[in-house]
Amino acid sequence: MRPRTSSLTAWLAAPFLLAAAVASLPAAAQLGSQSAAAGAVVTTPHVRAELLAQAPQGLTPGATVWLGLQIAHQPEWHTYWKNAGDSGLPTELRWTLPAGLVAGDIDWPTPHKIPIGNLANYGYENTVLLPVPVQVAENFKPPVPLAGAATVPVKLSASWLVCRKECIPEEGEFTLQLPAQGSTAMHAGEFDRALAGRPAALGPGGSASVTVEGQQLQVRVAGLPAAAAGKTLAFFPETGEVIRNGAVSGQDWTQRWADGVWTATLPLAEQRAASPTTLPVVLALDGEDRRAAEAEGRSVGWRAEAPVSGAWPSTAPRATVSPELQAALDSNAAAAAAAAAAPAQVTGATFWAALLGALVGGLLLNLMPCVFPVLAIKVLGFARQGDDCKGHRSAALAYTAGVLASFLALGGAMLALRAMGAQLGWGFQLQSPVVVAVLAALFTAIGLNLAGMFEVRMLAPASVCSAQVKHPIANDFLSGVLAVVVASPCTAPFMGASMGLAIGLPAAQALLLFAALGLGLALPYLVAGFVPAVARLLPRPGPWMDTLRRVMAFPMFAVVAWLVWVLGQQSGIDGAAALLGLLVAGAAVVWAFTLRGRTRVVLAALSLAGFAALIAILGPNVVQQPAASPVAAQAGERWQPWSTERVAQLHGDGRPVFIDFTAAWCVTCQVNKRTTLTDSAVLADFDRRGVALLRADWTRRDPAITAALGALGRSGVPLYVLAAPGKPPVVLSELLSPGDVKAALGGL
Repeated sequence: MRPRTSSLTAWLAAPFLLAAAVASLPAAAQLGSQSAAAGAVVTTPHVRAELLAQAPQGLTPGATVWLGLQIAHQPEWHTYWKNAGDSGLPTELRWTLPAGLVAGDIDWPTPHKIPIGNLANYGYENTVLLPVPVQVAENFKPPVPLAGAATVPVKLSASWLVCRKECIPEEGEFTLQLPAQGSTAMHAGEFDRALAGRPAALGPGGSASVTVEGQQLQVRVAGLPAAAAGKTLAFFPETGEVIRNGAVSGQDWTQRWADGVWTATLPLAEQRAASPTTLPVVLALDGEDRRAAEAEGRSVGWRAEAPVSGAWPSTAPRATVSPELQAALDSNAAAAAAAAAAPAQVTGATFWAALLGALVGGLLLNLMPCVFPVLAIKVLGFARQGDDCKGHRSAALAYTAGVLASFLALGGAMLALRAMGAQLGWGFQLQSPVVVAVLAALFTAIGLNLAGMFEVRMLAPASVCSAQVKHPIANDFLSGVLAVVVASPCTAPFMGASMGLAIGLPAAQALLLFAALGLGLALPYLVAGFVPAVARLLPRPGPWMDTLRRVMAFPMFAVVAWLVWVLGQQSGIDGAAALLGLLVAGAAVVWAFTLRGRTRVVLAALSLAGFAALIAILGPNVVQQPAASPVAAQAGERWQPWSTERVAQLHGDGRPVFIDFTAAWCVTCQVNKRTTLTDSAVLADFDRRGVALLRADWTRRDPAITAALGALGRSGVPLYVLAAPGKPPVVLSELLSPGDVKAALGGL
């Protein structure tokens, strides 16, 4: 019988790994939303969203009923119109209705202009209802109820981007039982106001036209009602990226009235992306005029389809940003493309090169700081087996199987979630505070075991312990699973491009890349198991092994300290303190179970009760969203938060940018941040060349950062990009050195 592996670490890991896997999938599938359980109302820290319905005549065949999502914003927060303006995303509604009910598009209320510096967005503040007409088919037959009145289920999956100075993507699942017969008019007032707030059609004889003259649009609208005559109107194009949204009426653009006809001259967008032949536009009352009309229930906006004449000027590159970088930094377009794109087709040579890159990247993962604790445990296990060649081979194969199975499971989960629309990347599970907390508990238990506080036989039934002795291969398999768990925050050289390519490949090819990555990680142990000369390099078993086992407890506790710090970046100082308290209480539970007799029964019961109470009290702090982003920088600081708008602004000023795509749970990122990126010579070189330093923090899920990573051909961090106006972006190595940075700067 082969000697038992040290400290039964893999058996300790099994329940924690299962819990982490289960916790990570819902966290990723929610896509960062703050939604509650399905119902008619979803409340987040920023909005209260409610599904409403109005059916004055019930679900009469041939009738039109109204459904809608009402969003009540917290002060200073807003969501977006169908054309969001210079940034943002419109709210999306996805309906699940019974047969015979067909939902139309959102009948968008007239928006407001929301200035942001010299830019402008179009959207809604305070409370807005987004109404949707639903047509009841002529052959619709309501269900026959078993008891009571008949109802039909209405389900809505909605997503919205809510912004103040920062933007947070949210979503909700809503359900409503709609009476099949009789009037549903509980929210008639809300729908009446929403429908009155829609842009009205022009009056009899009304017309609109747009003429392109150089870099300007000449707009002419006739047939506006008397309520609008002579008033200063707000202008909203339904087609995005045509006009300069932030242009100020009376300064950058002019409007006037003549003989009841409204005309305006508007500047084209510097980064125009559309040349429509027909431009749908909305004109609206503004300021006090609008507030007065809303108070009286009068129309505040009017819509027209304006044919376009004249020749559109050619579209120049966006500001002075290179086309390659713009594709990476246009988060809205990248996110939509990532969700809708079909699997990429690559040549055979490209795919084989990606396989080789994944294999080499997996091999280099063994040198990453993340993997060191598991590496040391495996060396200890090999040493325990001495000259048992058969045991070496079995252990190597089982470990490799655990690594491969885990990489395939992780890759499959990531591909499946992305296919459902999630914007995820490598290491996505560590963007969940729940997973981070579970892993901290796992490594605390492993550290206590290595330090000699307990053995599994003290806590587990005898059948479990005997199964471990009879089936030691399970230990090696589970240690392979553990290696993948701790390796997943890291991105090694050669690995980044392969993983970025894998996201867009057909599932079979993508999973082959994940398998190649796993094979690379397991390769050193596979070679050691099958090449006796390698195994003989290890020292023979002896008393030193027990000493090394206890020494290895400290790297495990160091991992716990790192995970607590990661959670602090995600959930704030209160979250980190709560996790520390729970870890101490959990350690007390483990210690209580090592006792004997009645003392064990009493103390174990008390410690378990106390632990459960602390979970109820402190648990919410672990998963809370901090009030402010941990990367928010003060004016004058060297590193500033990354955003697409900030990059475009800096490039417009002619300045190059260096972007650090990072995350608190990425150990390689932290090493680079505290070495190369704080090197005085490197920082002086940045200053001398006028390079702006931006940091894109991916500690919590951020769809804009995910989209930018994907557009640059990557799926994880670290990633370092030097981008100068008018030049392709330069992607640097994951293991960053001062020489790499200086060489890249030399190309400016």
